[in-house]
Amino acid sequence: MPTPSITTTYAGEFAGKYISAALLSGNTIANGGITVKPNVKYKEVVKKVATSGLIGNASCDFTDAGSLTLTERILQPEEFQVNLELCKKDFRSDWEAVQMGYSAYDNLPPKFADFLIGHVAAKVAEQTEQNIWQGTDATAGEFDGLATLLAADSDVVDVTGTTVTSSNVIAELGKIVDAIPSAVYGKEDLKIYVSSNIAKAYVSAQAALGYRDLYHVGKTEMNFQGIPLFVANGLADNDAVAAETSNLYFGTGLLADHNEVKVIDMADLDGSQNVRIVMRFTAGVQYGIGSDIVLYT
Repeated sequence: MPTPSITTTYAGEFAGKYISAALLSGNTIANGGITVKPNVKYKEVVKKVATSGLIGNASCDFTDAGSLTLTERILQPEEFQVNLELCKKDFRSDWEAVQMGYSAYDNLPPKFADFLIGHVAAKVAEQTEQNIWQGTDATAGEFDGLATLLAADSDVVDVTGTTVTSSNVIAELGKIVDAIPSAVYGKEDLKIYVSSNIAKAYVSAQAALGYRDLYHVGKTEMNFQGIPLFVANGLADNDAVAAETSNLYFGTGLLADHNEVKVIDMADLDGSQNVRIVMRFTAGVQYGIGSDIVLYT
């Protein structure tokens, strides 16, 4: 077991609600960039309805016309876990040693335990954000992300991208807008999800054109030709997706009863000086209608 290296101190008060938003604090989820479906125990069916030719000429009779096609996708979150073990002995010389008690049967410093739980939760949120967009199921600790799923779907509108810079970002975003299906363009929840480097290039391009103060940009909302730009930190560099938020889904059992996050002192169980951090959760993504989505890679 690796020995933790304690080389810094922590100043400030510890928040009391570390765990409740562990999965739901990633950038895409926290900022409303995806439709969250909590309490999915096993799987959930995402229905897709396609209709055509519904309107016909009026007559005195009932004349069946048009077609309705009902298909479905399966949102099936996968199970994941965090198993972390620490030895209390490694904290006896730390600045919080007194909080462990003076007995040889000591405890993990309570404030450090709280901080550790918060740190683990934040790392889970960070990894989940990356998984939402570029995860691959074949890699341990990951599920197939949206970019992975969309790339494998021939119905998705594909746009060939390039390395995005401040000199070409406007032209590249224009390619994405041009590729958005007419039926989707103008929808209220339509967004262009961009990677961090595309967002930075766009801000720089706006500043060069005089639309932004180069040194005092601030936290202003971005849009391109009236379509909101959503900075998705989990997207790979030079990748972008144009889609409706209502067409993208994140499923999890985080809010269900079976979710558990625990700090377990092993002293009473096996006589060791170890403390275990255990976190279990489920997560997965899916989309509805592929032909309504543009993938820029």
